[in-house]
Amino acid sequence: MWEYTDKVQEHFLTPQNVGEIDRPSGTGDVGSLACGDALKLTLKIDKNDIITDAKFKTFGCASAIASSSVLTEMVKGMAVDEAAKITNEDIAQALGGLPKEKMHCSVMGREALEAAIADYRGLKLPKAEGEVVCECFGVTDLEIIRAVKESSLRSIEEITNFTKAGGGCGKCEDKLRKILQDTVSGKSEIFIPQVFPPKKMTSLQKIKKIEEVLEREIRPGLKKDGGDIELIDVDGDFVIVALRGTCKSCSKSQTTIKEYVEKKLREFVLPSLIVEEDN
Repeated sequence: MWEYTDKVQEHFLTPQNVGEIDRPSGTGDVGSLACGDALKLTLKIDKNDIITDAKFKTFGCASAIASSSVLTEMVKGMAVDEAAKITNEDIAQALGGLPKEKMHCSVMGREALEAAIADYRGLKLPKAEGEVVCECFGVTDLEIIRAVKESSLRSIEEITNFTKAGGGCGKCEDKLRKILQDTVSGKSEIFIPQVFPPKKMTSLQKIKKIEEVLEREIRPGLKKDGGDIELIDVDGDFVIVALRGTCKSCSKSQTTIKEYVEKKLREFVLPSLIVEEDN
């Protein structure tokens, strides 16, 4: 019998946010009843890209229910960009840990969240065509490679725990061993989606977001050294700013613009932004 943490038992016995949101902003359906686990996650997202509500329906074991329940609690009130960074390890940690044999339940939660966010943004998740390695559970080689890379798996047993591959008849064990060896040695390559492309913003939304990031992330750091920054103009992806105070006459102003300001704006607003200093 597996040992469950108090948190897992709490979310299994009294799961939070069970159900389905009416007219959701995004929906993620993953797994299948044929494989024994399925999850439907629905999200409500406001105009500021904040997740205001999350609900789930799942078919699975105690760990699947607990993982789905805690995930909905994690994402509520979170910005979509931040929610997109949640990993299956984050879900497991929020439960105080999961039995190693049940880590695939946290992976299913992460997959449902990715799918729901992609649906909200009008995108289709990059579905890489792969070879089915485990016919019992329909797991492809690319899904296995991703799990090995993301969670630093080092044994066939761990692969089974995270993906269920090899958990049926066991005929795929040799293939799993080969995939594991190739992946760890760097021979296997796979595209792993990290952060979804941002939803297209209007010009006003972009300016507002830039001003927020300047105020929250950039200005405090400059003020510590007696400097400041002012937003002059936004033209498409070009952001024109002016350094003030001690930053204005600093010989490293271009370094500040490119290595600090531009990097922050690309991280928190749009990765395509180009920051230039006002002449």
